[in-house]
Amino acid sequence: MADTPTPLDAAHAAVAADPGNEAALLRFYDRLADGELYLLLEREAVGDQLEPKIFNLESGPIVLVFDQEERLASFTGGVAPWAALPGRVIAGLLRGQGIGLGVNLDVAPSAMLLPPEAMDWLTDALETAPETALGRPVRFFAPAAPDTLLVALAEKFASAQGLASAALLAGVEYEDAKRGHMLVFIDAHEGAEPALARAVQEALVFSGLDAAAVDVAFLGVGDAVLAAMVPHAQRFDLPAAPQPEAAPPQAAASAAKAAPGMDPAKPPKLRW
Repeated sequence: MADTPTPLDAAHAAVAADPGNEAALLRFYDRLADGELYLLLEREAVGDQLEPKIFNLESGPIVLVFDQEERLASFTGGVAPWAALPGRVIAGLLRGQGIGLGVNLDVAPSAMLLPPEAMDWLTDALETAPETALGRPVRFFAPAAPDTLLVALAEKFASAQGLASAALLAGVEYEDAKRGHMLVFIDAHEGAEPALARAVQEALVFSGLDAAAVDVAFLGVGDAVLAAMVPHAQRFDLPAAPQPEAAPPQAAASAAKAAPGMDPAKPPKLRW
């Protein structure tokens, strides 16, 4: 199938070019978790009930996902029921089920079979919660973070629309002489702190780094600590929240109901 390579294609190609490169493999899983995937269903979803189509292979059962609707249609040869869900949600639904994941099979260069253990590992990696720590910084200096982390942070922040105005990364020394890195979010939106901290945690995990390598803090634009930090820090500007288009309330409610898995309070339920 001739089409423009997708981010998942590019990540898969990096793994294929250097199978022993753990950083490339972690990046593939990061792309898989963050991307929207089209899950092939046995029949149309009913409310929040999804029934994935299961294929029984010699190696065990799998469900199929595609990173483009056109790729799913190419595989099925016509119209077929599907649900569009983030990769992280699909991995969480498969966790502990003993079911693997077929990605873009027969329709793209990123075709890959992932065993059930991969879904368990990915879900565990995504659910690791950041730890809370206290420390008083006394000095900041230029960050010495690897490029893999800087790229991962930039990609995570690109999807954090409206959650904060910016983030600063700098080396830090605390009053107990401990040194490390600090990442400060400036003017984080109320309630966005856990999501932002988790984004940094995931960037560390998928960069192959120790989760304790970066301390995260949340400060207002007028905080005195920022004045000492800014001259040494690398800045990441987060995108502003998009302006919502006006829509009839009834139409908006119908659209939300038709997208299982999009409401964090009501995750989709699988029927096997």
